Amino acid sequence: MQLRSLGQTNLKVSPLMLGGNVFGWTADQPTSFAILDEFVGAGGNFIDTADVYSTWGKGHTGGESETVIGHWFKQSGKRANIVLATKVGMVMSPEKKGLKASYIEQAVEDSLRRLQTDYIDLYFSHTDDAETPLDETLRAYQQLMAKGKIRAIGASNYTAVRLMEAAALAQQGLPAYRVLQPHYNLAERADYESLLEPTCRELGLGVVPYFSLARGFLTGKYRSDADFGKSVRGRGMKPYLNERGFRILAALDSVAAACRSTPAQVALAWLMARKSVTAPIASATSVAQVRELSGAMTLNLSAASIADLDQASHS
Repeated sequence: MQLRSLGQTNLKVSPLMLGGNVFGWTADQPTSFAILDEFVGAGGNFIDTADVYSTWGKGHTGGESETVIGHWFKQSGKRANIVLATKVGMVMSPEKKGLKASYIEQAVEDSLRRLQTDYIDLYFSHTDDAETPLDETLRAYQQLMAKGKIRAIGASNYTAVRLMEAAALAQQGLPAYRVLQPHYNLAERADYESLLEPTCRELGLGVVPYFSLARGFLTGKYRSDADFGKSVRGRGMKPYLNERGFRILAALDSVAAACRSTPAQVALAWLMARKSVTAPIASATSVAQVRELSGAMTLNLSAASIADLDQASHS
């Protein structure tokens, strides 16, 4: 397994990014530590989290995932081995949201404290903030980069139009978004491939898709309504249970059997094989799951297998 260049940054990352949304939520701290150790042991070095993880949990206020990762850094001593990404901008509370400079200055300090580190490798605007001028946000990042608190910036859930607007500002001396985090997977292709991918190529952006396994659908464990109870995300599988979804699962099953792998590994390897993608994001709630997902980093799909998956998932 070779590390990949992350867009036009000087960061080198594993072809799989470990999602931290479950840490402190569906994975308690000991389990999270074991997952992180397993991922690093398999050659992974790229971890994704956000300040807002996991405000949706009962009794949670946000920052739970960052806090767990911070404790792991302290316990393991592995901070220097990790390319760490976190995010700002989603609603933490009525007064903690958006991308205004004053809020970013506060939010980054909160994240650094929870993560028990003095720098963030990749800091994402978690979602666009139409009420804040792009140049205000980018100037705030510029100041943080000058202080060494963040190394590179990325955009999540941005449109192609807004990415181009930000790129135009970067030509005037402001920092440039170097990475995009879009919603993209084998079952959700149209928006990224038609609108965002050409822009990412033009701007030389690294790409780290979220929901890489379509919330778990592409693992193959949801094949009927009776399977919805298998996880907290089960009900979200309903839109995929149609002719196209079953066609995708059949193709994943076929390729997985031929490769002696699993549908999840194949779905991730399909993303890794796409030239515009740097590293898909996937999360795990057990050591067994992260071990399976990590296997995708060394799975090289044949051109014929990729063509079969492309055909099955064509809209």
